[in-house]
Amino acid sequence: MLKLFKITGYLEALSAIALFFIAMPMKYIWEDPTWVTHVGRIHGGLFIAYIVLVYILKEKYNWSWKIFAIFFVAAIIPGGTIWAEKRLIEGKKYKQQLAENETK
Repeated sequence: MLKLFKITGYLEALSAIALFFIAMPMKYIWEDPTWVTHVGRIHGGLFIAYIVLVYILKEKYNWSWKIFAIFFVAAIIPGGTIWAEKRLIEGKKYKQQLAENETK
């Protein structure tokens, strides 16, 4: 489940960056809204999938609401999901907690 979460986080971050730095300039500079429509839908779906996965993992690993909030806010910031994953999932403190919860 964590692997799916990491992959979804990376894809969500990439889609946000593509939306803000490729699709939106295409819309406002070259007046072509097609990119925003398609990339926006993809990004929206990945955002929702990411938030659902955060909630599922919160319940599975007994994360606090603070951790949930950090992941949620990170999803709003372009590239924030990658930072949050590296900081919290790969961080020493939480890595040990995850290992303990996996054995239960």
